[in-house]
Amino acid sequence: MTDNARLALVCAMLALAPAGASAKTDHTVTQQTMDNWKKTQSNWGRWGKDDQKGTLNLITPAVRKRAAALVRSGTAVSMSREIVPQHVGATAPATPSPVQQRMLSGPPKRPTGSTDSLTIAAHGYTITHFDALGHHLFDGKMYNGYAASEHLSMDNGLTRGSIAAYAEGVFTRGVLVDLPLLKGVPYLEPGTPIYVEDLEAWEHFSGVKIGAGDAVFIRTGRWEREAAKGEWEIGKLAAGLDASTIPWLRRRNIALLGSESALSVLPFPASTTITNPDDYLPVHNFALVAFGMPLIDNTDLGLVAKTAQKLKRWTFLLTVSPIRVTTGTGVPVNPIATF
Repeated sequence: MTDNARLALVCAMLALAPAGASAKTDHTVTQQTMDNWKKTQSNWGRWGKDDQKGTLNLITPAVRKRAAALVRSGTAVSMSREIVPQHVGATAPATPSPVQQRMLSGPPKRPTGSTDSLTIAAHGYTITHFDALGHHLFDGKMYNGYAASEHLSMDNGLTRGSIAAYAEGVFTRGVLVDLPLLKGVPYLEPGTPIYVEDLEAWEHFSGVKIGAGDAVFIRTGRWEREAAKGEWEIGKLAAGLDASTIPWLRRRNIALLGSESALSVLPFPASTTITNPDDYLPVHNFALVAFGMPLIDNTDLGLVAKTAQKLKRWTFLLTVSPIRVTTGTGVPVNPIATF
């Protein structure tokens, strides 16, 4: 079946959906809704009061073995943005950059090799990075109720909820959700919300049901849109998951979420009336703090989307290994999809 035929079938199925399926079309999320979800959708204590791994507990040995079996052609694809550092000479750089390189040895003397140092701000809206659970807080507490007053400081970083909790890395089934392909467009426009209906329509289109232990990557076509129309202020204007998807994400027991920005749609749609500053990125922050779900922000899913479409396979083996920074809030990573 061609992609166009699949898409037509999905549209027909959605048109025939029962009229009573109102839960899928009610996108209203208020601050009261969010506050209630912080109680009813929370994973705090689910894996014990001392847990720091969160939803990566869902990646069991059985899940890893099934993921390994997904490798058929051996084709490997990076899902990371390429980092082009700014070289730092003897003087300070004229233009600030989140990634700076300083050469420590090399020319002009005849070198026997070369060494350098890199200064990288792990977070933001450009570098592909892995968020630790202590990266965000609700009411001064990170995932599993750890108080920032006890476990987070400018001098010592994170003593709970740091990137060090993921020493064994991530080895699981990756699932690509390609929204531009589903909607027949090259990219989603900034500000486009992604609803549960879209996620389930993608499942029908791809034949893949998202399940326990999966790492799900949401493609919006951000980088293709930037290439066509130039950069925009992604921290204020981004296609992404609507806040109303939060209970669905919890029900599916997803282990990790990746996106091409910071996951959440910005600005909020009219159906979302959230006022608490803790919730300024509703899905992103809720995933980290309430679910205990690590995230990979600012991935580049263009090449993996082309590969998946060519192979007609939207699942793959995901491998990614954050470096073991004992008190780190996050680190740049290079997630690999192997088909």
